[in-house]
Amino acid sequence: MNAIQKTARVAGVLFILATAASLAGAGVLGSALETPDFLSRLSTEGNRVLVSALLSFVAACASAGIAIALYPVLRKFNEGLALGSVGFRLIEAVFYTVGTLCLLSIFALSHEYAGVSGQAASYTETLGRLLRTAKDLAGFILGVMAFCIGGGLYYVVFYRSRLIPRWLSAWGLIALVLLFSAVLITLFDGEPYSVSGNLVFLALPIALQEMVLAVWLIVKGFNASAIPALSAPAQAGRA
Repeated sequence: MNAIQKTARVAGVLFILATAASLAGAGVLGSALETPDFLSRLSTEGNRVLVSALLSFVAACASAGIAIALYPVLRKFNEGLALGSVGFRLIEAVFYTVGTLCLLSIFALSHEYAGVSGQAASYTETLGRLLRTAKDLAGFILGVMAFCIGGGLYYVVFYRSRLIPRWLSAWGLIALVLLFSAVLITLFDGEPYSVSGNLVFLALPIALQEMVLAVWLIVKGFNASAIPALSAPAQAGRA
């Protein structure tokens, strides 16, 4: 039992770490990529770019770590859904990492841009915009889609197993649908690929829910009434 509750607490810490690192990474970078002269601007903000990239990488690892940490427990209830959640959250981490690599590539390109002019500068600007679009598609659109699917899978297991209160699982599922809707709206609405304006209200429910879930897992762990189901196969084997 202690090992199971330890899993809950580790997952709770990872939820907080993933969210905090992701928000901090975006905050450190700010609007540096959204300005028309983003290449010139980035060339003078190396520390911010590197710190943002590091935090984004930490967020990617923590995101994948959540599903990996939960897998040994969730597989006892539904191995297919548990494995699927790990797979999609690993895909999410890959997309976040690709987005981070694109950011570092843009930063390297910004130094080249500072030393060119004329047609070469035009080519460099075009390449920079392509890398920025690739970063947004990988780090936001595709990454968040994978997150919604992976998170949805383990929330289904949570809901069925009652490892956490059903209202908290249902909140997570509804919030993920809202976030997925925001991503689709952003995708077909054009650049920039980020949740902004009124769409922020579609992203807030899952951000709040994951923090509530994190605190719940750290403080209370999994519901005691659901945990005996995990030891039932072992007890039957000993009998």
